[in-house]
Amino acid sequence: MGWIHNANAAVARSVVGRYFRLEGSGHPRARKGSYFFTEIRAGLATFFAMAYIISVNSTIVSDSGGTCVCPIDSPDLCVTDSAYLLCKQDIRRDLVTATAAISALTTFCMGLFANMPIALAPGMGLNAYFAYTVVGFHGSGLVPYQVALTAVFVEGFVFVGLTLIGLRQWLARAIPASIKLATGVGIGLYLTLIGLTYSAGIGAVQGASATPMELAGCHPASMDPETGLCPSSDKMRNPTMWIGIFCGGFFTVFLMMFRVKGAIIAGILLVSIISWPRPTPVTYFPHTELGDSAFDFFKQVVAFRPIKNILVVQRWNVSEYGAQFGLAFITFLYVDILDCTGTLYSMARFAGAIDEKTQDFEGSAVAYLVDAFGISIGSLMGVPPVTAFIESGAGISEGGATGLTAMTTGLCFFISIFFAPIFASIPPWATGCTLIIVGALMAKAVTEINWRYLGDAIPAFLTIAMMPFTYSIAYGLISGIMSYIILNGGVWVIEKVSGGRIKVPEKELKEPWTYKLEGGILPPWMVRAAHGKKDFWKRPEDEESVAPGRTLDGAEIAHAEKRPEVSGGEKNDRSSGSSVEGHDARL
Repeated sequence: MGWIHNANAAVARSVVGRYFRLEGSGHPRARKGSYFFTEIRAGLATFFAMAYIISVNSTIVSDSGGTCVCPIDSPDLCVTDSAYLLCKQDIRRDLVTATAAISALTTFCMGLFANMPIALAPGMGLNAYFAYTVVGFHGSGLVPYQVALTAVFVEGFVFVGLTLIGLRQWLARAIPASIKLATGVGIGLYLTLIGLTYSAGIGAVQGASATPMELAGCHPASMDPETGLCPSSDKMRNPTMWIGIFCGGFFTVFLMMFRVKGAIIAGILLVSIISWPRPTPVTYFPHTELGDSAFDFFKQVVAFRPIKNILVVQRWNVSEYGAQFGLAFITFLYVDILDCTGTLYSMARFAGAIDEKTQDFEGSAVAYLVDAFGISIGSLMGVPPVTAFIESGAGISEGGATGLTAMTTGLCFFISIFFAPIFASIPPWATGCTLIIVGALMAKAVTEINWRYLGDAIPAFLTIAMMPFTYSIAYGLISGIMSYIILNGGVWVIEKVSGGRIKVPEKELKEPWTYKLEGGILPPWMVRAAHGKKDFWKRPEDEESVAPGRTLDGAEIAHAEKRPEVSGGEKNDRSSGSSVEGHDARL
């Protein structure tokens, strides 16, 4: 269409076009295939691909109880305490606003300052670790909600320091590939387990006494009051579970198979709409005190819900929880190093922004700083650490190549703040299959793990297995990293002690690893400043070239001398917004 072409050209020639390096802007590093309307379309695609996080994150984190206090002598952790459940419901409404707000702020800033088409929001997996391990279900974990938020706040500023000296970027490149890939798969299985349970899922499985886990799917009212288990006569009889499976699961997957944009949010909305009418067996608003309160809030439809209970609730005096606080802080730190850093790196590669020589991407320091400050600001709003989302790949595959894509997504999240009653009324069985689908997509990276050499395969397998089986991302990472060090370090010691006479026969199958990465630890700007360059923030002239991008219809354009042509299978993955590279670092 002529007017679209003219508008794209006019924006490209403007100050905005040159700042964001749109094609036709005249900037020496303009991104080929980047057009104004393409960026807007890509931003909308990213939002619809990840809008589910508003309801899913609020559901998962509210399971911690937030600032609500469950009496120590409660026999069932306040599961049947109506006063506590009303308080928890209020916390979830706060979290809807907080999730949308921090997603809007960080995503917009990522686009404006880092000029990257990457969206941020509270991370899947990280939120589950925060809610079910650190704080614990209804506050039964290591530390109270307020102390956990303090750990997240401090962690964000530690990340700022690590980013400024380049250590965070170096760690993302230095972690063994098998561990990075396995972490993404393990988190995927962890999310799947959460999606199968009652509190934040469809309720298909539950913990048991004779076995670690068993089939569930019964009506909550029919559970044994002493054991909390489903009677055999009522298993798999709960209609909400079947609504979630068929309308939230199979329906969503069918849409994804036909590459319908916004498939996940469409499935969630379908289940929610079915669950909203009151006089039905699958209603989310039963005629109870809790149901009446939820329905009254839902009827407002459009309303701004201020954050009342979880805004700046950090407990700064953590002396009472010294050891537990330290454990939570350290665990958040290294989980985030893998999750946040790895996902940013992965999405930058998917966007074609990675320098294959240094394995870094343009503007990485600014991007990591936005993420780091977002973690601390998000903790003040009461949410777990934010991270780059793999769903950014949906917008990138639509042609998004600049920060305008992220800014559009951020504006969409801002608008969603005013629809808090809708997002707060999405039932857990509407989002349970979403967690399972996301887990399946993340498990895709298992094919990339080097299974041929046991020194890579065993640590990877332990990482994958320990996360869901211990219900902890931290224990999975510890298992993988420690076993990697013991196995491969042991082989190195044996070879040195024996003078090279004792060797592993198939060591040539091992993936190479070294801490001596090209480009070093310090970020490029710091190296240039150390050499006395006054304009150290500018890249050297010999690096200036046109970055790879995409055409108006989403087709990829790459420099042959920098990036090999991708295979047909990879193109198909990219066009669907779920490439292997996009998922292997959800890690």
